[in-house]
Amino acid sequence: MDGNRRSLQSMAQSALSGVSAALGRVSHETAEHMCAEILRAGRIICYGVGREGLMVKALAMRLMHLGLNAHVAGDMTTPPIGKGDLLLVSAGPGSFSTVLALLGVAREAEARTMVVTAQPAGPASRCADVVIHLPAQTMADDRTSSPGLLPMGSLYEIVQLVFFDLISILLREKMGQSPEQMRARHTNLE
Repeated sequence: MDGNRRSLQSMAQSALSGVSAALGRVSHETAEHMCAEILRAGRIICYGVGREGLMVKALAMRLMHLGLNAHVAGDMTTPPIGKGDLLLVSAGPGSFSTVLALLGVAREAEARTMVVTAQPAGPASRCADVVIHLPAQTMADDRTSSPGLLPMGSLYEIVQLVFFDLISILLREKMGQSPEQMRARHTNLE
């Protein structure tokens, strides 16, 4: 049993090192740019697919906790996007057909667009007003000669979750809110 514990601890350290290294390559200016775009938006509509979509939903929840007008594309209560709004999408490997379609709709509606990605030269980035580069392994590059420990796009998804929570802290500070104010907006329907 002790051997399994050491093996698990070794894997955990490797995984956490990968997350730390990826986040260490994201500049403070990148975070500031993302905060500025979010704060200037009337509404923030968030979208991602698969596990990336779960991370984007976590961001939308934190934005709601901050009192921002945040929604998830595809939910029945999501309002239309328009001028002054921000479509924030995730396309870790560079592109998804649904992401490209939503970017087109947002552009037609004169909304600003932001792509969070590990592949800043990908098709989705070329369609966006703002690109947030999170340099972490996704399924686009998990078959390289030196893939990380975590499978497929897990590293990118974990980096997203931590980065998005750090963004929510920066936004909270910029908005002059306390953790208690965020907590007060948490649902009581659980």
